Amino acid sequence: MLNISGINEGLVIDHIHVGDSMKLYSYLKLEDSDCCVAIIKNAKSNKMGRKDIVKIEGPLDIDINLLGAISHKLTVNVIKNGVIVDKVTPKLPDTVTNIIKCKNPRCVTSVEPNLSHIFRLTDKENAIYRCMYCEQQFKLTDIVENN
Repeated sequence: MLNISGINEGLVIDHIHVGDSMKLYSYLKLEDSDCCVAIIKNAKSNKMGRKDIVKIEGPLDIDINLLGAISHKLTVNVIKNGVIVDKVTPKLPDTVTNIIKCKNPRCVTSVEPNLSHIFRLTDKENAIYRCMYCEQQFKLTDIVENN
């Protein structure tokens, strides 16, 4: 039996698509943080079949909506004094920078390595983003699963 203790203050990021927990870990730069972090990969879920979970002890200043671009069905529980004080389902951000990468070989980002990868949300219902430079259309689930 796996036993991960509760946290007093921090975040529990739940309902993460299997395999995306390490993308969140990297994006949040948790390797450089002094926070206590628990990553649970491939946990059983009645709702999703399988899921990842990330528990972060300590204060974090993050834009929760940007996490939705990494794993668009996740939920974030905000914990204070050992109690869930807020449960947030991120909305897809209108613009994301350097979270997803353009896969179009003709895009300027493929030849300019220091150029930021910027995507704009063009269809919220279907989670479709377009590259700011080449206008190539990508479905978020395809982009995230292949990064």
